[in-house]
Amino acid sequence: MRGVLSLRGRLTAIILVPLLFVAAIAGFWQLNNARQTASDVFDKSLLSAALAVANDVAISGGDALSPRTSEILADSSGGPVFYHVYAPDGVIVAGYATPPVGIPQPSEEAAGPNYFNARYLGRTVRGVRLQNRTQIDGFAGIFTTTVWQDVAVRSSFVRDLLLRFLFAITGLITAVAFIVWFGVRIGLRPLTDLEAAIASRNSDELSPIQRAVPVEVGGIVATLNRLFSQVTNSMAAQSEFISNAAHQLRNPIAGVLSLAQAVETAPTFDDSKKRSRDLLEAARETADLSQKLLLLERAKSVSPLSAMERFDLDRAFQGWSQEWPELVPLGVSVEFMREGKLGFVTGDETMIREAVRNLVDNALRHGGEGLTTVKVHAKRTETEITITVSDDGVGLSRDGLAAARERFRTVAASSGSGLGVSIVEAILRGHNGTLELLPRERGLKVVMHMPVV
Repeated sequence: MRGVLSLRGRLTAIILVPLLFVAAIAGFWQLNNARQTASDVFDKSLLSAALAVANDVAISGGDALSPRTSEILADSSGGPVFYHVYAPDGVIVAGYATPPVGIPQPSEEAAGPNYFNARYLGRTVRGVRLQNRTQIDGFAGIFTTTVWQDVAVRSSFVRDLLLRFLFAITGLITAVAFIVWFGVRIGLRPLTDLEAAIASRNSDELSPIQRAVPVEVGGIVATLNRLFSQVTNSMAAQSEFISNAAHQLRNPIAGVLSLAQAVETAPTFDDSKKRSRDLLEAARETADLSQKLLLLERAKSVSPLSAMERFDLDRAFQGWSQEWPELVPLGVSVEFMREGKLGFVTGDETMIREAVRNLVDNALRHGGEGLTTVKVHAKRTETEITITVSDDGVGLSRDGLAAARERFRTVAASSGSGLGVSIVEAILRGHNGTLELLPRERGLKVVMHMPVV
């Protein structure tokens, strides 16, 4: 059996996985934001350095830079800045003699700063170029000031920003994970208490759970209480059934034993033969009662989920009609009739057959001396199948109809188990059907209703 993740683990994963996804998105956003921030900060720093250099060169004629400008060039935003100033005729005025490779060459005076990427001593640099009209040592014209800086400084700055963010978000997620893990544990404590309370019960204690539980668990507890109630009712019904069955079997078994002793002690062969016939009849009635008890128990286990056999009701009905001739008393006929085509139905074919058999058997047993005909009529509509068993016997009164539905209750002087109607009703309940008992001017009409599935 595959292992199932604990509820605490599931809740933790459900919370942390989306949080990690959001953190990843935030990380990409922070990376882009850090790059943009670094670009803005360093570009402004380079522009400040370029303006300071151009101003000092104009004042000193290129001889010297002010201490403040030298400080900016020495350590601007975490790294040194290089510079280069040349006159209109291309002669270097101040700065480093070797400028970066790939700087755009100015064709005329630019309106503003011109940022660029280039290579300097084998490394990638970022720089800015300014062009301004000024006069140095009596020479006037457009002077070009260029400052640049290694891009590794920017990358380091971006990396530091990103690491700080990752450190903060990792700490936050870790804290959330611990809070969720232990918080869920505390939040699930009512469930563990409920488990302990149920585990402390013995097998006979099926009373409803009365303890207070969280709203989210209320449905589970209500379902358990309904299950306890159903089990209690089922056990009570089972106990009552066993008690009644034991009572009903006691008399026939006692009769069989008594007749067996009578056969053994019979004074003559004729008496022994006569008592043997009585013994055989009593044994048959006892066997019939035992068979009906077993059939009732099986019928109670039929449900719409288990009765899913699809069969041809026309074929089955034709087969049922051929089972009766040898069982029908002399002078009585059993007629099977179909109104139209019955088609295929879904259900337990064997149990439906037993239901019809019990109704016909009841009609034959309790129809009385005037019984001549038992009719079985089947009909299909758009919504249901109806199987009607009617007879022209003595029938039942209104009070007798209610008594016929009680177990072990016989409503006629003839022998019987008193379980026939109970068995039919149990079978129909398993097929979501109903049983209808209708008195007639002569005889009884019993209708089985089963929905078409």
